[in-house]
Amino acid sequence: MIDQNLRDADQKMEKAVEHTREEFAAIRTGRAHPAMFAQITADYYGTPTPLQQLAGFQVPEPRTVIIQPYDIGAKAAIEKAIRDSDLGVNPSDDGKVLRVSLPELTEERRKEYIKLARSKAEEGRVAVRGVRRNTKQALDKAEKDSEISQDDNTGAEKRLDGLTKKHVDQIDELLKNKEAELLEV
Repeated sequence: MIDQNLRDADQKMEKAVEHTREEFAAIRTGRAHPAMFAQITADYYGTPTPLQQLAGFQVPEPRTVIIQPYDIGAKAAIEKAIRDSDLGVNPSDDGKVLRVSLPELTEERRKEYIKLARSKAEEGRVAVRGVRRNTKQALDKAEKDSEISQDDNTGAEKRLDGLTKKHVDQIDELLKNKEAELLEV
């Protein structure tokens, strides 16, 4: 039972780390990449749809993204979604494709993105700690119900703390890399 609880906790913590990694990918750096558009949804025939499902993305130059809509009728919705997003870019319509040129990041904008990255990292840490808390409560309940001994619970708690530290350290490493990427001029 203890091993199952710890395996479940490890999987949930890993999902929190992966979610944080995806959040970081959506934060713009100096270079263009398709993951910047992962969090953006466009209104496609009344349904909010992720841009990745509506168009293909190409990065021919470091600060240019070409967006090729699969359905030409969705082009206006994609353009509006990008314009309304927090990326701070304005796509231009080249007939069949949308072209997004990313301006050079200002020092002020870089600092805003670092703040955003830190808040996303903190959200990830909170999620990991929440999983730890729930697992700890389950272990304490099992001890109270005499399903496991106090020694087993203490040992399991130490293993749980190790898992928590491992995942929080992964998030901190992701944050450190993202900050370095954002500060790179």
